[in-house]
Amino acid sequence: MPILSPADLHSVNGAATWLNGHESRVAGLGRSHVFRVVEAALDPLVFVFSLWGLALYVSGRLSSAYMILGVIVFSLSFPGTSQLRMSVMRMIFNICFNWIWIAGLLLVIGYSTGYVNYFSPNVIGHWLWFAPLCQGVAHLTLRRVAPQLVRLQGALPRAVVVGMNPQGEALARGIKGSEYAGIELLGFIDDRGDERCAKQGEFKLVGKIDELPNYVKKNHVQLIYLSLPMASRPRILQVLDGLKDTTASIYFVPDMFITDLIQGRSDTVCGVTVIAVCDTPFRGYNGVLKRVSDVLLSVLILLLISPLLLLIAVLVKLDSPGPVFFKQRRYGLDGEEIVVYKFRSMVVAEDGHQIVQARKNDARVTRLGAFLRRTSLDELPQFLNVLQGRMSVVGPRPHAVAHNEQYRSLIKGYMVRHKVRPGITGWAQVNGQRGETDTLDKMQARIDFDLDYLRNWSLQLDFYIIFKTIRLVFKDGTAY
Repeated sequence: MPILSPADLHSVNGAATWLNGHESRVAGLGRSHVFRVVEAALDPLVFVFSLWGLALYVSGRLSSAYMILGVIVFSLSFPGTSQLRMSVMRMIFNICFNWIWIAGLLLVIGYSTGYVNYFSPNVIGHWLWFAPLCQGVAHLTLRRVAPQLVRLQGALPRAVVVGMNPQGEALARGIKGSEYAGIELLGFIDDRGDERCAKQGEFKLVGKIDELPNYVKKNHVQLIYLSLPMASRPRILQVLDGLKDTTASIYFVPDMFITDLIQGRSDTVCGVTVIAVCDTPFRGYNGVLKRVSDVLLSVLILLLISPLLLLIAVLVKLDSPGPVFFKQRRYGLDGEEIVVYKFRSMVVAEDGHQIVQARKNDARVTRLGAFLRRTSLDELPQFLNVLQGRMSVVGPRPHAVAHNEQYRSLIKGYMVRHKVRPGITGWAQVNGQRGETDTLDKMQARIDFDLDYLRNWSLQLDFYIIFKTIRLVFKDGTAY
């Protein structure tokens, strides 16, 4: 299969730049330039003006100390993050999470240097709750006025998608369905006939590929999304060459249906541009951040739950004969075999070539085991696995070796989930994919969420998953 050479990749280096962390725009999550500016400045300005407003209200004046603190807060929080498409609960969590980091850092520095004495305790105390409250109100207000802001921008930039295929249609649907995109989609450019394209859906065919340069000039097209197969090297180069006489911005839509990008980004190796197709999110700084957070959380949690661990161990021993801990072989980082600890919840300890997953009313589950599994308390010993470096607090749940061997040949991309350490809890589990996977569709759904976690990892997402896990422990009934 022909592929793009390094020289060809240089011709589409804009695509490489665009791939670096911006795949969400392909899925229709793009924002207009106005929203990018507003969202970048919203949080910092809310923090600053809420501080200055309280200082004026309490003290009647704005001293230089508050002016300097405002500048520091602005620099720490700029640019702000987009919350437009998140659920209200996720938005509130993100606001609280970010504010805890910023306020915590300021308080630690203030008390350690003594600069906190320059500020009124009354102002600082009220600011700690008033700032995130104002931030939440500001984001909710932005959601209400966003459609009006789009209309106030005047004429929207015009766009066409070159290539009527699944990923091109996914992009078109996203643009059409987003009230914040700020893009006017004119239609598709494709060499296929009108009859065949009509079967593809609701989108209009506006021209052939050879007609693209003239169409762009005639209709003042500003954005061009190339959704041609990666194997079509001559066709891609032909299109790029024809567009050199235009001022349109060109973006490459990755052929996700050939290769699903995991942490796709551009890099250089010995001066040659390469594009990461499948990589771990935990390289360099991110890897250190992930490991440090795992160790700190595990130590803290183990110290807090040590009495509970001792109580459960005694109850397991009294409830049924057998060991307190159940050890099972799982696949860990890079597909290497690891041993995972759990409190024993069954009368058997299966770890062979064939393992039957626990089902509802399973006779193998002990009386205490049913409660432990339903509340996920049987997983608590895995914090020891985290300290050993075998697991993470958050990541794809490890499956038994027998299940891995069964599904790796049935589900495309199954083993990609092992590019990170398995987790005690994961993105799939907090999205309803917990418990028995008795059908291929259920396992496929779980893997889809695992891969989504790899694409979009952040420390903030990890803490959000932990937060949702705690909520689910008290109401989830899918674990048997």
